[in-house]
Amino acid sequence: MADITQLLTTFSEASGVSGREGAIRDLVAHELAKVTDEVRVDNFGNVVGVRRGTGPKVMIAAHMDEIGLMAKYIDEQGFLRFIPLGGWYDQVLLGQRVVVHGTKGPLYGVVGSKPPHIMDEEERKKPVKIKDMFIDVGARDADDAAALGVEIGSVITIDRKVAPLGNDLVTGKSFDDRAGVVMMVAALELLAGEEVAATIQAVGTVQEEVGLKGARTSAFDLDPDVALISEVTIPGDHPGVTKEQRHLKLGAGPSITIVDADGRGVIVPDNVIAWLREAAERRSLPYQLDVASGGTTDATAVHLTKAGIPSGVISVPTRYIHSPIEVLSLSDLTWGAELLAEAVRSAQTLFKK
Repeated sequence: MADITQLLTTFSEASGVSGREGAIRDLVAHELAKVTDEVRVDNFGNVVGVRRGTGPKVMIAAHMDEIGLMAKYIDEQGFLRFIPLGGWYDQVLLGQRVVVHGTKGPLYGVVGSKPPHIMDEEERKKPVKIKDMFIDVGARDADDAAALGVEIGSVITIDRKVAPLGNDLVTGKSFDDRAGVVMMVAALELLAGEEVAATIQAVGTVQEEVGLKGARTSAFDLDPDVALISEVTIPGDHPGVTKEQRHLKLGAGPSITIVDADGRGVIVPDNVIAWLREAAERRSLPYQLDVASGGTTDATAVHLTKAGIPSGVISVPTRYIHSPIEVLSLSDLTWGAELLAEAVRSAQTLFKK
C-alpha cells in the first residue's frame, strides 16, 4: 500500500469545492487508474473506476468535494463578499487565509471584518456573521480586483497544509472527505493482484456537501448490488462533548454506522452490519459502532436509489470537521482501508441463499 500519509496530504491540500471538483478529480482519477480496469468521468462529474469481476457489484463511494466559499459581489474598494458552499460555522472563518481561484490563477486573500476595537459593547458580545465578513485580496478597487482575475462566481478555499501532531495524529483541511477517498484508494491498492469475486465500482462523488447529489446520480447509473460509503465521522474524545453524545474516539479504529441522523438518513441493514463486523474480526481489526443523531452521508442518497441498494458506512473518527484544522489518526485511516478491502473480498457471502 502506498504511503497513506502522503496520499492524504496530496488529496487534502488539493482544491475542490462543491461543483468545482476538477483539481481533486484529476488526482483521484490518476490514482484509480493504477488499481482499476477503466476510469471515466460521468455526466455529473463523478469519477468512476471499475475493476471487473464475476461476483456482485460493490460500489465504494467517497465524496471529493470540500466545503468552501464563492464570491457573490465585489465592492468599489475591491473587497469580496461571499456565500458559503456547504456547512460552515461562521466563527471558524474569520481571520482565515484563503485562496481565491480566479481567471488568472490562485490568489491569496484573508477573511476580515470590522475590527473589535471600534465595535460598540453590544457588537462585541455577538459573533461576527458571514454576511458581515469580506475577503481582502489586496486590490485597490473593483477594477484592480478584476485585473487580478477575481470575478463574481470565483470559488474560494482555505489555505492550509497538512501537519503532524503528537503520536500518529495529523491535522489539515478537507479531511471530510479526502480521508474517505484515501481509504477507498488504499483499499483498492490492497486488493491489487488478488482474485476477488466482485466487480468493484470505486466512485469519487461530487456535491455531497450541498445535497448528496453525485452519489444519487452515480448510484442510479451503476446500479450496484451493495454500496459502502467511505467517510469521516464526529468523535467525542475532546472537551465539550459527553460520551452520551459521542462515544467514538481517535485511535480505536474506524466506525461502522448502524443508524445516522436518528434514522432519517440511513438505517443500515442487519446483514450489512454483520458482514462488516465479521470482516473486521476476521482480520483482528479494531472498530467502533456508531448510532448517530447528527449529519448523514452519501449512503442516504444511495440506499434510496432505484428499488433500493443495501448500503453501509465505514468512517474515520475526525475531530473538528468542517473547519481548517480537522484531526484524525493515521492508524484509524489504515485500519479503515483494510476493513474496506476485507469486506470486498467477502462480498459474495451477502448474496448466498
